[in-house]
Amino acid sequence: MPTSPRLSPAAEDFLADNHLCTFTTLRPDGSPHVTPVRFTWDGEAGLARVMTAVTRRKARNVLAGPAARASLCQTVGPRWITLEGLATVHDDPLRVQEGIRRYAKRYWTPPPEPPGLVVIEIQVDRVLGLL
Repeated sequence: MPTSPRLSPAAEDFLADNHLCTFTTLRPDGSPHVTPVRFTWDGEAGLARVMTAVTRRKARNVLAGPAARASLCQTVGPRWITLEGLATVHDDPLRVQEGIRRYAKRYWTPPPEPPGLVVIEIQVDRVLGLL
């Protein structure tokens, strides 16, 4: 498993702030699909998590590719950070519950729970930013 880049304390603090970000995946035709999402960051595991329904385009894009890459970009004024890596979709109840727990902790409310709730995990291997 690739090692996640170490983030600076400023980057960790910025990722802990309560902000929306953009989530980018690739459609089957190769065009980018960009959508606003809430996400969580697990610095110890190098994982970013996005909660969604398995029927949503972002989940379908990840499921369509055996080595699907995705990126999350959080920006506030001139400060920004992008997390990139291999994305996988999980419906395992333990992984989904961990995603819900982290989401509720970050955003002070649980995520919506549509039918087919899954967690997209991004194993981050590249970080870009200006903090």
